[in-house]
Amino acid sequence: MEQEYHIPVLLKESIEGLNINPNGVYVDLTFGGGGHSKAILQQLDKGRLVVFDQDDDAYLNRPDDERLIFVRHNFRYMQRFLKYAGIEQVDGVLGDLGVSSHHFDVPERGFSFRFDAPLDMRMSQGLKKDAAEVLNTYTQDELKTLFSTYGEIKQAGKLASIIISARQNKPFRTTTDLRLLAENIGPKKEMNKFLAQAFQALRIEVNQEIEVLKSVLMQSSQVLKVGGRLVVISYHSLEDRLVKNFIKTGDCNLSQVDTDIYGRSNVPFNAIHRKVIVPTDEELVINTRSRSAKMRIAERIC
Repeated sequence: MEQEYHIPVLLKESIEGLNINPNGVYVDLTFGGGGHSKAILQQLDKGRLVVFDQDDDAYLNRPDDERLIFVRHNFRYMQRFLKYAGIEQVDGVLGDLGVSSHHFDVPERGFSFRFDAPLDMRMSQGLKKDAAEVLNTYTQDELKTLFSTYGEIKQAGKLASIIISARQNKPFRTTTDLRLLAENIGPKKEMNKFLAQAFQALRIEVNQEIEVLKSVLMQSSQVLKVGGRLVVISYHSLEDRLVKNFIKTGDCNLSQVDTDIYGRSNVPFNAIHRKVIVPTDEELVINTRSRSAKMRIAERIC
């Protein structure tokens, strides 16, 4: 039975950005609550939609539609599973990189500091390493780097140091263990923001979200047809920079555009909008969790 547990972010803008062909083939990298997928299906006639999600709850929420192919794996395997389904190229790829509201609201998943729960944070229970293992085994330098890079925490070094000290007496097991420790050094006036940044950093590390994003961006230049659209919604500055840089250069690790011997660009994508797209004031009222969303749209040109 379907459940409504997630409000899709930038829904209208996403569908417009995909420029949907009713008979085309599309990919939703993050099915989640199914909001974006259901909107895409409404635009399709004889087209098909391939969706990815490794979460059991997302699978249970799938619509009964013969045009839908549900892949219960991480979207890092996009190209592999498209080939398995006999699909060489597609007309559009949509990726909403945010964590479903459902995940934050289910205490036992360990994504939120609002509940006392096991320090899990795995998108898929098939992953071996959870957040507790990260806190209990990483070196001080490794912890400092992940909190600084993925959480953009100014006190990353101090947080890493007190984690190392605390775990010598008692290993980290619950979200409360981390919350109480972090509250000792976080700014009182922005404590919720500080805690959210710390939990975000752990979640990104546990699920290897940055490496997965790099992989799927590179794959998109292979699976999209010329004229096909890439639409990505990110919620973290590191993710957004990666997407912006990829669209600009065609590579996740380059800062300059690749050109041939005649100076012509070899970049496979063209940005549809110069400026990043953000939620309207009306959407922010309806869905406060969309406040950090940034969407970029690109079209494959070669």
